[in-house]
Amino acid sequence: MNAHNLYGRRWLLIRVPLAILGLALGVLVWAWVYPMPPSRIVLSAGLPGGAYELFARRYVQEFARHGVTCEVLPSAGSAQNLGRLRSEPASADLAFVQGGFGWNSISEAASAGSNPQTLAAVDIEGLWLFSHRNDLTSLDQLRTLRVAAGPEGSGHRVLFQRLLAEQMIAPDAVQMSPLTGSAAVLALQQGQLDAVFLVASPQAPMVRELVQAPGVHLAALKLTAGIADRNNFLERRLLAQGSLGAGQPPQDMAILTTHTHLLASETLDPALKRLATAVAVKVHGGQGSFHRAGEYPLLQNSDFPAASEARHVLRRGLSTLERNLPFWWVQMLQRLLVIGLPILVAVLLLGWLIPLWLRWRLESRISRWYGELKFIEHDLARDAIDMGGIGLNRIVGRVRFIERSVHDMSLPPELARRWYLLRHHVAFVKGKVREYQGR
Repeated sequence: MNAHNLYGRRWLLIRVPLAILGLALGVLVWAWVYPMPPSRIVLSAGLPGGAYELFARRYVQEFARHGVTCEVLPSAGSAQNLGRLRSEPASADLAFVQGGFGWNSISEAASAGSNPQTLAAVDIEGLWLFSHRNDLTSLDQLRTLRVAAGPEGSGHRVLFQRLLAEQMIAPDAVQMSPLTGSAAVLALQQGQLDAVFLVASPQAPMVRELVQAPGVHLAALKLTAGIADRNNFLERRLLAQGSLGAGQPPQDMAILTTHTHLLASETLDPALKRLATAVAVKVHGGQGSFHRAGEYPLLQNSDFPAASEARHVLRRGLSTLERNLPFWWVQMLQRLLVIGLPILVAVLLLGWLIPLWLRWRLESRISRWYGELKFIEHDLARDAIDMGGIGLNRIVGRVRFIERSVHDMSLPPELARRWYLLRHHVAFVKGKVREYQGR
């Protein structure tokens, strides 16, 4: 198809196909390169009745406010949570993991999938040891005793075994029980257990049950500073008198603590990482037994690399759009700006440049014949004295060729005026040639 037909039907043959091509390209980029985040997120929590489950319930409510469905999976503890994040593909998007758990051999022996990312340390958990004995001050005193430290692979059990190993206590020197929650509390009250070890927030239901249980005492462990020095994920903090209610503890006492970390799968959409971090700030931003309001969440002492999205949200908060518009509106607007705007500009630019180039080509044809006429006039002026018959016949043939070419030229209506003007100029040069022939 020649330039004249393309230019004459530029809307149908150029601009409409460009618009269709741009729309198709935008759909492909939207679907494959920059898709919308999923509307469902999976959070691996913890044992039923534990602090992680309580946190998870609040996460469900906060995510729902942003139009995202949060499904909570119960788990046996941090080992299973970490395994779900590392599986290929990940069976959970978010998970609560006990501080220091990534350094343990059990967790390192888990599936070697993708490496999770830390969104924030969201809470402080205490290392609690409850017993009937009120003189329990050392882990060494647990030899031969029946101790409930959670099921195999749980964060409680892993950390307890690590501390026993540091005290040179063989694993079989302590009779481990997999009981946890209310079952462990009941077994301790009935004398079926000698002690219960757990890692939990002071607000955890199990901690509250054990504190209020008659005849059960919270062990005031000694040498906690040395234990914290050997384990950089542990900290020695002061548990104030009466901070657990009902006069518990009866006096100020030192207690070991660790952080609860909110981890995300490496493959989780960046927008959902930002949203999850903002939800964590909302859920965990209040005052706790070991921290003031606003101190948590934070990025500190994590076993895993921090997500860049989390760093940005914790330092500067959500962007202006994300703070003032619903989550899904922001995602749509971002994709319209990132994908739609460049494609729209490209389509408009090409829709303007291609017809412009075609018009230039058509106008260049007219300019070409003007150049030919100028050469003929120049030849006539130069050879006005000595032009012979052969030279004159050559000029006559050139003029006739130009006249036929101009007559057969196809041009759009916009160039009709220039075409008629060119025909007049051809006739003018043709008249000058006739005058020259009549001399």
